[in-house]
Amino acid sequence: MAAILKRKTKDGHRYDVSYRGPDGRERSKTWRTRKDAIAFAATVQADLVRGQWVDPRGANRTFAAWAAQWLQGDPNKRPKTLACDEDTIRLHLNPTLGAKALGSITPNEIRGLVNKWTVKAAPSTVRRRYAVLRAILTTAVEADLIGRSPCRGIKLPSVEPKAHHVVTPAELEALAGAVGPEYKALVHVGAMLGLRFSECAGLRVRNLDLLRQTISIEESLSEVRGQLIVGRPKSAAGRRSMRMPDRLNALLAAHLASRGLTAKNSDEYVFAAPAGGPLRYAAFRSRVWVPACRNAGVTGLGFHDLRRTAATVLIASGVDVRTAQNRLGHSDPRLTIGLYAQVSSEADERAANSIGDHFANLTPLATRGATS
Repeated sequence: MAAILKRKTKDGHRYDVSYRGPDGRERSKTWRTRKDAIAFAATVQADLVRGQWVDPRGANRTFAAWAAQWLQGDPNKRPKTLACDEDTIRLHLNPTLGAKALGSITPNEIRGLVNKWTVKAAPSTVRRRYAVLRAILTTAVEADLIGRSPCRGIKLPSVEPKAHHVVTPAELEALAGAVGPEYKALVHVGAMLGLRFSECAGLRVRNLDLLRQTISIEESLSEVRGQLIVGRPKSAAGRRSMRMPDRLNALLAAHLASRGLTAKNSDEYVFAAPAGGPLRYAAFRSRVWVPACRNAGVTGLGFHDLRRTAATVLIASGVDVRTAQNRLGHSDPRLTIGLYAQVSSEADERAANSIGDHFANLTPLATRGATS
C-alpha cells in the first residue's frame, strides 16, 4: 500500500508518498498538496495491482540511449539490416527524439515526425523508418521502462504495388549476351532459379553437382559499408537445394570450364570479379549490369527483377505454391505470391479461356427466355 506522510518545511507543508515496488525496493515522491499526493498514491496503487507499474527512473532514460541498447539486443540480426537500422536511428530518429526522455514522448510527437517524413520520402521508406521507431518503443514497454508505447493511432501512407517488368526469353538472351561470357551464366541463374544477387555471389564450386543437376544455396555474400560479409542466406528457408534445368546445367558446366575450375577447387567462388576475388554488387551494377541493360533494351531493370521473373514463371506455369516457395527460399508462401509473382498477360488470357470453357454450355444470352 502507498503511504502518505505529511511533514513541515520552511516553505510550508509537503506530502511524501512512499511505496514498495515489485522489486521490493522502497520509493517515494514528494508533493506540495495533499490532493496531488492522494491522486499519485491511488495511481501507483492501481498500477501495482494491475501489474502495470513501471520504474519512473526508466522513463527518464533518453531515447538515444535506449535505441543504442536496442541495436545490440539481437545478435542474430543480419549485418545489412543492422547497418540500415543504425542509419535510420542516426539520421531520422535521434535528431528529433534522441535527447528526449522515453516517458515524455507523446503520440502527437510521433505523428508529427511521421508527417514530416511523408512530405519528402516514399511511403515504403516512411514505413521502414516507423517500423524501427515502433520496435524501439515496444521493447521499452517490454522492459518496463514506459507503461505504454506512444506509437498508437498513427496513420501511415499507403504503398501502391509496383508493376515490375517480367523478363521475356528474348530479353534474357539479349541481356546474357550484353553482360559478356564471364557473367552469362550468372544472369541465367538469376532468372531460372530466382537467386538473390548475394546468393549468386556466395555460390562456391562445391555447391554445384552437375552430374545430378542440383545446386545448393548455403551462403550469401553481401557488401555492407564497403565490407564484404559472408553469412547465411536471408532466412532459414533460404538454405535450400534444387534441381537445375538442362540448359542452365550446361551453361554452368561451360562457365566452370572457361575459368578452369573443377571439383578440386571446391572453395572457389563460381562467379568472381574480373581481377579475381569475390563479386561486389555495387561494382558489378555500375560496370556490367547497367550498361548491359541499356544495350539489351531493358533500361531500368534491376537484378532482383530476375528473381521476380522466376517467381512469376513458376506460378504462371502451374507449379504449386509450396514448391515455388521452397525454390525461392521464402519463409512464407505469401511472399511468393504477394510480393514477387505477377500475373502475366499470357496467364491472364489462359485464365479467361479456362473460365469461358467451363461455362461454355450455358444458354446464350440472346436466346435466354425465348420460347420455342
